Amino acid sequence: MSAAAEPVAREWQRYSCGERIARFVVYLTLVAAVVLSVRSVEVIPEFILDAPEQVADLLKRMWPPDAASYPQEIHQALLDSMHIATVGTVLGVLMALPFGFLAARNVTPWPWLNWMARLVLIATRSVNTLVFALFFVAVFGPGALAGTLAIAFHSIGFIGRLFSEALENTSPGPIEALRAAGAPGVSVISFGYWPQVVPAFWSLVLFRWDINVRESIVLGLVGAGGVGMVLDNAMNLFLWGRVAMVLIAILAVVVLAEVAVTYIRKKIL
Repeated sequence: MSAAAEPVAREWQRYSCGERIARFVVYLTLVAAVVLSVRSVEVIPEFILDAPEQVADLLKRMWPPDAASYPQEIHQALLDSMHIATVGTVLGVLMALPFGFLAARNVTPWPWLNWMARLVLIATRSVNTLVFALFFVAVFGPGALAGTLAIAFHSIGFIGRLFSEALENTSPGPIEALRAAGAPGVSVISFGYWPQVVPAFWSLVLFRWDINVRESIVLGLVGAGGVGMVLDNAMNLFLWGRVAMVLIAILAVVVLAEVAVTYIRKKIL
């Protein structure tokens, strides 16, 4: 009788041969992309080596901050930025809600209407707020109106997309019960979908307002109103003490907005 064949030892490997090749290709592509990017941005080594000295010199010019300019130049501009963020968020929410309902597949059963709504959400989300601001400044002129509309239109895609996902994750039980009872479409939305997405809705609104507060500050650099215009003018006139005061005021507003959003979320959610 022939001896029984000994079992062949099998070596465990985390990835198969195809997976290892795919990972190598991905890593090689990333490295090549980084190398091409570094070469295309034309980094000047002399500027990098000189940066610490230039930063130290700039900080010396910015000290002490020009506190006397706050009540005259900065305070009202900060309020304008807050108003731009608040009104722009409200307008963005009002325009985003219909598209959110149309983009949700379980609410709107027509695929072509879903795709049209999703296209609007993608288009408004893909265009940067500064690009919207430049467009509205060209149409309406410099000022808070251009900044408000830029904030509102860019917020449509963000709020509408996340709101439609919240609608699609709702439980179908209450909706089916309302439809079985013969409730009209408005009642199904009001009493079936809406109560389930209220926490997500308010979370989105607060989060978007917090983001818009930061963005409204930057919009002034392109003439769309707010404290960014004061910062841009101070930098152009080399008033570094005023620049420092503007930056301190912006930091304070951002921190206060973060604290306010956190407090409100704890109270209503």
